[in-house]
Amino acid sequence: MRENATEPESKLLRAWQLAVLRFAVTLDDDDRMHALGVAGEVDRVGGAADDAFHFFRRTTAELCAAISGQGTDQDAVIRRFLAQIDNVRLKRAVEAAIARDRTPPKLVASRVKPGPDLWRGLPSRRATGT
Repeated sequence: MRENATEPESKLLRAWQLAVLRFAVTLDDDDRMHALGVAGEVDRVGGAADDAFHFFRRTTAELCAAISGQGTDQDAVIRRFLAQIDNVRLKRAVEAAIARDRTPPKLVASRVKPGPDLWRGLPSRRATGT
């Protein structure tokens, strides 16, 4: 993001990054179209009145192709996008969403069944005669 961007421009750029993230997670064509729509909005804010300025639409099309495993020089396209994200949490989310192996991280270690000596040394629960 540009450092001297105004607040509305910053929010629009963040919305574009989030739209790309959403596509990376779902790989859904509707989400790709949404990301391209947001890119068009960013282009209109930062560009000329005509359709000559289309950097974000072109970049979004390249990103979506790279994320989908299509296009040329996929890793370079993704690295350039990641380098432009200044929010650490968003960057990590994008990295996780576009991970090549697409295997979710293991959150819980495999459970170990208790051994027969689990209760050894503890007093018995049986009621003692009183």
